[in-house]
Amino acid sequence: MTAVLQVVSEGGAGDLPEYPFGVEDRLDSHFFVPWERRRWLNSGMRLRGTAECRALYLDLIWISYDQSPVGTLPDDTAMLAKLLMVDHEHFCGLIRHDFGPLHNWNRCATKDGEVRLYHPMVLRTLTEALARREDHRAKSEAASMQKRLQRLRIMLANYNKELAENDAAVSWIDEWLQRQGVAKRTASQVERALGAWSNHMFDLGQKGRHS
Repeated sequence: MTAVLQVVSEGGAGDLPEYPFGVEDRLDSHFFVPWERRRWLNSGMRLRGTAECRALYLDLIWISYDQSPVGTLPDDTAMLAKLLMVDHEHFCGLIRHDFGPLHNWNRCATKDGEVRLYHPMVLRTLTEALARREDHRAKSEAASMQKRLQRLRIMLANYNKELAENDAAVSWIDEWLQRQGVAKRTASQVERALGAWSNHMFDLGQKGRHS
């Protein structure tokens, strides 16, 4: 998964890059994010920012992971000051620094047309985290399917061992059961599926004769 910001020019968003993630993209179970320690220790923000600015800068990064869309911040200094629990005027003074709390935060347009702030580093870590999640989900689904097919083979073997060894037949019967919305596969449901398979094969034979 590669997140790419594209320039949009609709509504009040102006010519802003469009944020690649929407409100539906969540990391609710993601309680930690990888942090490039050496990059941070040698960054201009850490070396040149004041202690207060550095603390607020890091706070905003962690806050952004719980915002919607994930990884963004409101484009509103009053709201940001409230999230940081600091005085608004004081916060506005700090962000005027070259290495203030909003260092490297940029404006973007969300998929809903809202203008918010994003940080390239935060976006990169989110892109990698969401890619890992999708990869894990795909592997879990593949493993679950294999287990489901194996259980089905065992049940089919009680009726026809040759059929249970036929990959095409097992896959067809599995898909048929899924289309029927069968959650728990009982013997009677498997027997119905076998009947559907027999009808399917009969129809294929009839078509072959008339072709």
